[in-house]
Amino acid sequence: MNDDQLLRYSRHILLPQLGIEGQEKIRGARVLIIGAGGLGSPAALYLASAGVGDLTICDNDAVDLTNLQRQIVHRQDAIGAPKAESAQRTLATINPEVRIRALVERVGGARLDELVAESDVIVDCSDNFATRHAINRACVTRHKPLVSGAGVQFDGQIAVFDMRDARSSCYCCLFPEQAGNGEEIRCAVMGVFAPLTGIIGAMQAAEALKLIAGIGTPLTGRLLLLDALSMEWRAVRLTRDPACAVCGSPV
Repeated sequence: MNDDQLLRYSRHILLPQLGIEGQEKIRGARVLIIGAGGLGSPAALYLASAGVGDLTICDNDAVDLTNLQRQIVHRQDAIGAPKAESAQRTLATINPEVRIRALVERVGGARLDELVAESDVIVDCSDNFATRHAINRACVTRHKPLVSGAGVQFDGQIAVFDMRDARSSCYCCLFPEQAGNGEEIRCAVMGVFAPLTGIIGAMQAAEALKLIAGIGTPLTGRLLLLDALSMEWRAVRLTRDPACAVCGSPV
C-alpha cells in the first residue's frame, strides 16, 4: 500500500485483528452483490469504503422515487436510471480505487454460476425466493461463502452459509425450495422501516469482511432475527439437513 492507502485504511490497520495483512486481503478480494436495493445499498457502501478490490453489483431494476426512503446508495438525480449503474456512480465518488462492475441484468443459470465461481464472497441482497435459491445452489456447487439477508416491515434476518465448513447448513436447509415459501411479502405492499435495511445490510458487509480477512466468528450455523420495533435480537442455531435437496448427502 502507498502512503495515501495507509492513511485511508489506517483505522482498520490499527485493529490488531486486521492490521496491514487483513487490509491487503480486503483490497485483493472479489465480492459479488446481488441486489442494489435496501440491503445492497449499505452493504455496497461499506464494502467499497472498506477497500474491497473488486465489487460486482447485479440488479435489473431502475431507481424509483419510492426507493429513496431506504436505498441510500441512490440519489434523486438517479431516478429512472438502472440501480446497478447508479450504485456504481455513487461508490466511485466514495472510493475511486475500487473496481466496480455494474451488471444490469437478473442473473441466473450458467451466468450466475460463472459470477459465483469468480468471487470470494457472495452477498445476497435480493428480494425474492427464486433468486435466493438460485444463488444458494450456485454457492453450494462452487463452495463459496454466502451472506444472506432479508428485511420487511420491522423484521430482519441475517445468516452465513459456508459450504467450506462441513457443519454448515445451506439456505435450502432453512427454507426448503420444494416445500414452497407461500406468498412473498413485498416492500411495495407491506412497507419496510428504512433503518432496518441499513442495519441488516451493514451487518452483511461486516460478515463479508470478516470472511475475507479470516477474523472473528462468522454467523455460520446461526440465524439472527431482529424485531426493530422492540430492538430485540433472537439467535437460532441452524443444523445441516442430511436430506436437503441442495447440500444433502447423495443416497
